[in-house]
Amino acid sequence: MTIQTEVWLRGPLYGIPPLLMPVAHALVQAKEDAARAAEGLSDDALWTRPGGAASAGFHLFHMAQALDRLMSYARGEVLTDSQRTALALEKSGEIDAGADDLIELVGTSVERALRQLRCTPESGLARECRIGRSMMPSTVLGVLFHAAEHTTRHAGQLITTVKVVTGRPDPQEE
Repeated sequence: MTIQTEVWLRGPLYGIPPLLMPVAHALVQAKEDAARAAEGLSDDALWTRPGGAASAGFHLFHMAQALDRLMSYARGEVLTDSQRTALALEKSGEIDAGADDLIELVGTSVERALRQLRCTPESGLARECRIGRSMMPSTVLGVLFHAAEHTTRHAGQLITTVKVVTGRPDPQEE
């Protein structure tokens, strides 16, 4: 297996403002890592909760949905009905999807986020925005940075969960 160079070392991503390049690199890396880790997982492995921890399937679904919510906040929007429905589904744990569908969902969410980053002017990064029902204050840059680190955190948890459940090594370590 050929190990691909990490995204941040591949150079700039087309159309992404320079100050947002680390956000974009992190999101693309998380998308690739998640796809590599979850590829070919059986439904049993996808939804196993080792020691009561979150399943690999949860991490994939949550990565996509949380990123979508955070990007809405960065645009200054409140959550839509479909976003609230997805949040309720996350909390219920009753997600009915296979690995391929969830990998695609993460990919679609990251691509949508990249489109938004391409349209985000650097001059607006310090603009205040409000997060969640309690309307916690942040800035556009703060939300975008959190979106990247949150997505990468769950990609890491996904990789670890898959290792624990399947015993297979991380392809990056082979």
